[in-house]
Amino acid sequence: MMNHLLLFPRLRIQNANAISSPMTWGFPAMSAFIGVQQVLERNLPDDIKLVFNEIGVVCHYIEPQVTEGGFIKAFHLTRNPVGKDGSTAAIVEEGRVHLEVSLLIGVESMGEELGNPERRSEIANRLFEQVKGMRIAGGSVMPPLDGQARYRPTLISFDANEEKRAKQWQRLKRRLLPGFALVLRDDLLAAHTATLQSQNEQATPLDAWLDLSRLNHTCHIEQVKDEKGGVTKETARWALRRPYKGWLVPIPIGYGAISDLYQPGEVANARDPEVPFQFAESLYSIGEWVSPHRFQTPDDLMWFVENDLDRGIYRLQNHYAKTSQD
Repeated sequence: MMNHLLLFPRLRIQNANAISSPMTWGFPAMSAFIGVQQVLERNLPDDIKLVFNEIGVVCHYIEPQVTEGGFIKAFHLTRNPVGKDGSTAAIVEEGRVHLEVSLLIGVESMGEELGNPERRSEIANRLFEQVKGMRIAGGSVMPPLDGQARYRPTLISFDANEEKRAKQWQRLKRRLLPGFALVLRDDLLAAHTATLQSQNEQATPLDAWLDLSRLNHTCHIEQVKDEKGGVTKETARWALRRPYKGWLVPIPIGYGAISDLYQPGEVANARDPEVPFQFAESLYSIGEWVSPHRFQTPDDLMWFVENDLDRGIYRLQNHYAKTSQD
């Protein structure tokens, strides 16, 4: 249970990375926002003694930079200069998206006195100025529009009393509306895998992940009697099959090692020859977009790092599924 929460409301981000993994696109991966948390913590001024433990993201607006109209859409890509021979230079496709998000960071005091409201306001404003000059998910933080000056950063210290704490969270949730926060639903992926395996022993978690990632329509043949002629005819009825409620999406949640851990300098052309190196592939799961008013506590929408170094698992975790079932 967190005791302090840092809120950066309504950040406008231009040209954030929309290709979050080799198999998904849209909203940036949560690992990108974990990176923001880590960079901000590493660059804390010496007189601010805080530890950043977790982060939550509420999306208020999203505008993918794609072509409009038609069934197939394509990203707006930059036009690179031609080569020396006049031919078109090869490019790596980059997807971009404009966002408006609120960041919530769970912080812990390491000797910092947070009981003084003026000190909390000073810390929030100083860190907010730092965030304005950062890159978030590869995008640039833009100045607020007219009328957005009322959105101020806040460092909240939750009361020890449960009733007062709940009221503080209720007031904060209203500041996050309208919007949606991404949470982890590993439980639905596991349940759907078991359902498919009960129908087909060869089914795998990948089959369940793909099944939950798309819109599935089923056809039912019904016997319909003609009111005029009294003749019974077969009619096809199509229906959207949704095994679970909620706005479910496929998401990347980290990386899994596919090689041994090599010592620094052992792998040629590594980005940083001073640190160990390991080949990895993306890990995937199912996420759900949830309106902030449905969260009972701020912990529900928080993401944090949970690595298993022995297994080579570097992933993110969120406890919404567990707390929502308690």
